[in-house]
Amino acid sequence: MSSTERDVDHTLAYPEPPASPLWHRRGPQARPITPEQQRRNRELLLLAQRTPRPRSPRTAETLAEAS
Repeated sequence: MSSTERDVDHTLAYPEPPASPLWHRRGPQARPITPEQQRRNRELLLLAQRTPRPRSPRTAETLAEAS
């Protein structure tokens, strides 16, 4: 057996299965948000990016569970 035959991954030799029909949803489309909602979302995003998240104190129980 040559080195090239050993190095080949034979799972790659088969074609990819077709996409699942569940991936293509034919449901109702989401309705677009208003400019006012877009502005509010942008403000909230900027606020969330500026303010640091509060750190909760870790108790002895959570330290024991982590290890």
